Amino acid sequence: MPTTNQIPASVTDVGRGTPGSVSPAPTLQGDYAPKSDHHIPEQSHSQKPHDTEIGIGELPATTNNADVLIVDWDGPDDPQNPKNWSYRRKWAATIIVSSFTFISPVSSSMIAPATSQVASTFGIESDVILALTTSIFVLAYAMGPLFLGPLSEIYGRSRVLQLANLWYLVWNLVCGFAQSESQLLAFRFLAGLGGSAPLSIGGGFLGDCWHPDERGKAVAIYSLAPLMGPVVGPITGAWVAQYSTWRWVFWSTSIVDAIVQIIGMFALQETYAPLLLERKAERIRRSMDAEKAPYREIRTVFEGQDRSWRTVMTKSLGRPFVLFAHEPIVQLLGVYMAYLYGLLYLLLTTIPSIFQGLYQQPVGIAGLHYIALGIGLSAASQLNARTMDKVYIYLKNKHGGVAKPEFRLPAMVPGSLLLPIGCFIVGWTSEAQIPWIAPDIGIALVGAGIILNFQCIQTYIVDCFTLHAASALAAVSCLRSLAGFGFPLFAPAMYKALGFGKGDTILAVVAIVIGCPAPWILWHYGERIRNSSRHAR
Repeated sequence: MPTTNQIPASVTDVGRGTPGSVSPAPTLQGDYAPKSDHHIPEQSHSQKPHDTEIGIGELPATTNNADVLIVDWDGPDDPQNPKNWSYRRKWAATIIVSSFTFISPVSSSMIAPATSQVASTFGIESDVILALTTSIFVLAYAMGPLFLGPLSEIYGRSRVLQLANLWYLVWNLVCGFAQSESQLLAFRFLAGLGGSAPLSIGGGFLGDCWHPDERGKAVAIYSLAPLMGPVVGPITGAWVAQYSTWRWVFWSTSIVDAIVQIIGMFALQETYAPLLLERKAERIRRSMDAEKAPYREIRTVFEGQDRSWRTVMTKSLGRPFVLFAHEPIVQLLGVYMAYLYGLLYLLLTTIPSIFQGLYQQPVGIAGLHYIALGIGLSAASQLNARTMDKVYIYLKNKHGGVAKPEFRLPAMVPGSLLLPIGCFIVGWTSEAQIPWIAPDIGIALVGAGIILNFQCIQTYIVDCFTLHAASALAAVSCLRSLAGFGFPLFAPAMYKALGFGKGDTILAVVAIVIGCPAPWILWHYGERIRNSSRHAR
């Protein structure tokens, strides 16, 4: 433990600068933002920079001649810095966070095949109310990240994620005991609030742990989880409901989530740099004699002058709204991600209509066509996971070793093309009742297009807003979840009026209009937009 006479090299002595020079202490933007003068661009893994390249040297004295001790990492190779963890430790955190991110979306759609049993139990006759039993969970996804993401930037990623998951676990379990439709809807919404935490906090975990040129594969796996969950859910839900009751749909997911929660309690460690350095600062404070200590204030490189609870809470909770209101990157990618997510849930709800309605297949067999969507999602995800970091490093070396978030975008080009092509194939082959393999091919292409765009968008946002990645992802998660809630509600009316061919053609055209320009705009103008931003790197 350091004493008043022995201060670790990881702190900066503010107040012991050049003799006779007295100037104000550096002002930090925001509650956790580092001083912009010291900001260093992305560097290669071999350099292993610490989170904010704040110098360890001496700074001028503060106002009122008060000595201030600035706490930072013990150099760029500090083992306490999550970016310097071993690969085994990083992958353990990534897999646990991805597991949290997978099990919650499973719950969002697993009840869909059992809605007829739910309707029979509670006497539900309204199609809208019946659809709400599935989609109200996704509506909660829109609200939860708006406060859970910022809270993780105050109290830490691990603590907020695990408490939110416990909330989800309790209410998902209670869903199985619901005695009325109103109870089921209320419990589903409350479960969705807790289940939404990994959607925003998970990206922050990965941004904390991984260097930019390593991050692609981790984000690829993390991004696959919330898309594979709604695919696996209906397949398993159909068989659970067939051989048991709809109540076991909730109880079975609760059992799996409890296992993940127990593992997370022991294995998932905190990664948020400002909180870790605050704990380090607190240890230094306790080790010093209050009367003899030469420092009047001890704070981290991320802290500003005003650290009152009200100030920090106001800035953090308002940050997702600020990012969405003032950041063109968040606005553009948020709208496109919302369309992708809405299209995914629309497809999830129309697959039974296609194969049970047009192809006259039994419920169990019709549910197997979700596998086509899973194949498209997983195959494209694995291919992109193996190439994303390689493309990133290649482009960085090609540009003289300068890394840019825009190097995450190339895979969006094939993704934005596969998506409308898949929509055309699904719509017109099912309309003509061509053998089932043809619409399955289209479904797989839609899945591939969605996951390629998802992975590129999420990695790009994490690279742009690393310190506040949770708030940035919360902003886009809100919009995409609203789309996931709303799209399935209008889909039956659209297909009834237009048919699958024309309906899916409209979806394909909108995907082209929104999706195709996005990578081109960000590739050419993304750096200029980031340089004018207060939050982007």
